[in-house]
Amino acid sequence: MTTRFTKRAVGRHIRKHHPGCPEFAVEYIAEKIVDRDWEEMSLGAAVGTTMQGIIRHAMTDYDNLLLAGVERVEARRRVQKRVNALLDVWSRPRTEDPNDTK
Repeated sequence: MTTRFTKRAVGRHIRKHHPGCPEFAVEYIAEKIVDRDWEEMSLGAAVGTTMQGIIRHAMTDYDNLLLAGVERVEARRRVQKRVNALLDVWSRPRTEDPNDTK
C-alpha cells in the first residue's frame, strides 16, 4: 500500500518531534517527503529516513567517501555519529540566541 503525506502533516510532525530543526530545513524536508509515494511507511519513519538521507548527503563527507572508493556501508558507518549528533540537536527545543538582534 502506498501513502502520500500532506505538507501540513509533515511540517506539524517535524515541528513536534524535532523542535530544534530550523524552519528552512522543515520546509525542505517536507517538500522531499510530499513529492513521493511511501510504501508501507509511517509518517515518522518517512521523516526519519528523509532527514537522515539529507543530513548524510548535505552535511557530511559521505559522498566524498564514496567517490574515494569507500564502500557504502563503511561510509555510512563513518558519518553516522555526525548524523546522530545533528538529529539530537534537532530533537531539542530551540534556544534563543542572545546575539540575535532581530
